[in-house]
Amino acid sequence: MDLALLRTFVTVHRAGSFTRAAALLGLSQPAVTSQIRTLERQLGRPLFLRQARGVTPTSIGDELAHRAAPHLDALVEIAETGLEEDSSLRTLHLAGPPEFTAERALPALTELTGEDGQGLALRASFGTAEEVLEGLAAGHHDLAISTILPRGALLSATALCDEEHVLVTAPRWAERIDIEKLPRTGGSVLEEVPVVEVHESLPLVSRYWASVFDSRPVATGTVVVPDLRAVLACTVAGAGLAVLPRYLCAAALERGEVIALHEPPVPPLRTYFLVVRTGTLAMPHVARAHEWLQRAAKDWC
Repeated sequence: MDLALLRTFVTVHRAGSFTRAAALLGLSQPAVTSQIRTLERQLGRPLFLRQARGVTPTSIGDELAHRAAPHLDALVEIAETGLEEDSSLRTLHLAGPPEFTAERALPALTELTGEDGQGLALRASFGTAEEVLEGLAAGHHDLAISTILPRGALLSATALCDEEHVLVTAPRWAERIDIEKLPRTGGSVLEEVPVVEVHESLPLVSRYWASVFDSRPVATGTVVVPDLRAVLACTVAGAGLAVLPRYLCAAALERGEVIALHEPPVPPLRTYFLVVRTGTLAMPHVARAHEWLQRAAKDWC
C-alpha cells in the first residue's frame, strides 16, 4: 500500500475535510479526492461518507486510521530527527493571545533560541482563541496557546496552566466603595464605577460576576481596548475597575497602583491549553517547545 495514500488518508481523517487536508498537505482538493478514491478502490471499501460540510469516516475508515496513524507519525519523527542534525534549520511558528504569549510563553521559549539553547528559530503571532486555532488547523502555526479546548481529531490539546482573575481598581476609586458590602450585594455597590474591558461584551467582568456574585454586571464599558496590558494601564490611571489575570497585575498590586476589591475563597480561573495538530508532536522542534512550556508553566501556577 502506498504510504503517500495513507498519509493523505490520515490527514483527511484528522481534518474532517478534503479541503482542509489539501491545505495541510500542500495539494489541490482534486488531488486529495483522487488519492482517497484510489485507496478506497484498493481496499474495496468506502473510507468516508461525503457530507455537505466535510466528511465522516466509516467504521473501516476509523479502524484504518487507528492502525495506521501511529506508524505514520513514527516515520515522520524518524524523518524529522534526521533533518534536525542542524537544529537551526527548524523554525517554530507560535500563536496565542497577545498578553499571555508576550508575558509568559515568549520569555520562556527564547531560552531555546540563545547560544546555550537548542538553536530554535521562533516566529510568533497574536490573535483570539478562535483565530489561533483556525490558523493552526490550516497549517499556519506549529503550536498554539488557547483558552478554548478544541474538538475533533485534527487538533490535540494539553492543559498548560490556570490563571487567577482579580477584580481591581485604582486607589481613588477603592476609597469610594464600601468593600465590606461587596460580597453581600452581588457587586451592586460597583454599579457607579466605570469598567475597563477588552470587548464591548465585557467578557472578563461578566465571567467574574457570574462566578463570584452569581449575577450580571450592570455597568457598560467606559474604556474598551483589545489588550489586557492596556486595560491595566488605564485602570492604574484611574479609568475604573477591571478584571485582570493576577500574573499581569501582581506588580501593580504590590506597588499599590491598583487595589484588589475582593478576594473570594474560590477565585475565578481560566485554563490555557497547548494545542498542536495531531501527530506533529513527532516533530522534534514542536515537541521540544511543547515540553519546555509545560516545564515553565509549573512556576506560573
